[in-house]
Order: sequence, then C-alpha cells, then structure tokens
Amino acid sequence: MALLGQAALAMWWDMAPAMRTEFQDWHSHEHFRERLAIPGFRRATRWASADGGEGVFQLYELEAYATLSSSHYLASLNAPTPWSTRMMPHHRHMVRSQCRVLASTGAGVARHALAVRLSPAPGRDEALQAGLQALAASLADQAGCVGGHLLRHEPPPIETTTEQKIRGGDRFADWVFVAVGYDEAVLRALAASRLGPEALQAAGAAAGAESGLYTVSFSATPADVR
Repeated sequence: MALLGQAALAMWWDMAPAMRTEFQDWHSHEHFRERLAIPGFRRATRWASADGGEGVFQLYELEAYATLSSSHYLASLNAPTPWSTRMMPHHRHMVRSQCRVLASTGAGVARHALAVRLSPAPGRDEALQAGLQALAASLADQAGCVGGHLLRHEPPPIETTTEQKIRGGDRFADWVFVAVGYDEAVLRALAASRLGPEALQAAGAAAGAESGLYTVSFSATPADVR
C-alpha cells in the first residue's frame, strides 16, 4: 500500500522536553482529531527523534493537492483552539512542506522513518526524480524496509495563516524523501549510503541535504479518532 492520496503535508520541529508531555496529549487527543475531521485528510502520523532528542517529524497524507487550500482546512488554520494557540509558539525551528506525491511504493507507516530534506541541483530535476523514484520502488522489498516515498513542495496560493503567524513563520523543504522500515540499523545504513550527502549530490541533489531518523509515536486515520 502506498501513501493514502496524491498530496502530503510534511513537517519538522523541535519540542522542548519540559513541554513534551503536554504536547503529546494535545497533539494526539485534540490536534489529530481536528485535522482528521477535515475532508481530504486520510492519515496522520507523528514520529519522534530516534535518539531521544527534541525533534518531531509529522506526515499528513491527503486525498488531493486541493485539500491544502480547501475552505475547511483554511478555516481550521485561521481559527486555532485555545490549546492550539498555547502550543503553537513551542513548535521551534518549524519546517513545513506542502507537497505533491511524486512517487510512493510500499507501506506509509512503520516503526522507523528516515526523512530527508533536499533540493535538486540546477538542471538536475529530472535525473534526481528518476533516481529517487527507483530507490522508492526498491525499498518495499528491501530487508529492514517496507516503503519509500518522494514528495515535492508546491505552496498553494493562500495567505499566511493565523497558526503560521503565531509560530513566527515557517521554512520549507523543496523535496522530501521518506524511507520507512522496521530495522533502525538498515535505515541508518541507508542514510550513510544511497541517501547520504555524497550519493544524493551524485544523483542530482544540491549540497546541503539534511536527514533525520525517527520512531513512530502515533498514527491514525479518520475512523480511528471519530
């Protein structure tokens, strides 16, 4: 099974240890329910930094790219709840990519996720996409892995939302590659080889790609949180 839709919202941020318990309670019991009630949101998954650090990786799987600018979603983004309003400033170093799915093979959720943020080098878009699509296709059958997914940021034509203003503005990743699997060591080896900086540049990526390894905290579909 591939990602559940043609678009995705990929996000990274840091959450201080002192806020972690309240954050997880809010995110799991209010925020997931709110987002998954929006038409077009098909699955939400949160991963935490595998090394126990402050990093969080979040992936929303969306039925269609139009969901990112739908009236229901914009209404939610521009009218955060009191609890959301209190929690938003604690999302530090936010990176938020509103994406089309370019390739998706295998499962979308597993215990571990290797999330890579990258950009194509000038004139290398097609070569990079072809190489990463081939890699995604191979991961579904690789020992230790269960899926690979390639996303490309494409911001919808909407105004800055209330939630973004509370956070103080977000950065974005041009392209996102997510490898998911059940064996952390295999994903770490992947981060040092085919998804390492040198290999990515050889495949057509610009210098400066960033990656992180995460462990699943919670995953849900709309039916799970009704």
